[in-house]
Amino acid sequence: MQHGDDHLDPQAQLRSVGLRVTAPRVAVLNAVAAQPHSDADGVAAAVRRELGSVSTQAVYDVLRACVNAGILRRIEPAGSPARFETRTGDNHHHLVCRGCGLVVDVDCVVGHAPCLQPSDPHGFAIDEAEVVFWGLCERCRAAGDPRPEPTAPR
Repeated sequence: MQHGDDHLDPQAQLRSVGLRVTAPRVAVLNAVAAQPHSDADGVAAAVRRELGSVSTQAVYDVLRACVNAGILRRIEPAGSPARFETRTGDNHHHLVCRGCGLVVDVDCVVGHAPCLQPSDPHGFAIDEAEVVFWGLCERCRAAGDPRPEPTAPR
């Protein structure tokens, strides 16, 4: 779902991309919408709370189908499991806390997608740039997290 299309219900989202409406698909979309940036295990736990017994493989299959259809976005911050969100199609970026792992959306830094242009595109037709900002969130800094704030991900 594109940012701003929050009015679409999961059934409408699935139908709009030609996917059959099933209870696991609806539950996965609801879980990701309720907890953006969840990993697959978190999504599976939420789906099981809603539906009871659902296999982890079924959740992975639904996540994959929804990412491939463009109604979910998969992000993979270094050193973190893949995470999923409903905000798609707007080339936004993420802030990631090195202390607690909190992930927060941040809008595109400059202009139209892609936000950044490489100095040499090597013949690629570039349509997206992914930027991850790393640091310590306010809560971890207030708690005195002793980690230094390196300039590159570990």
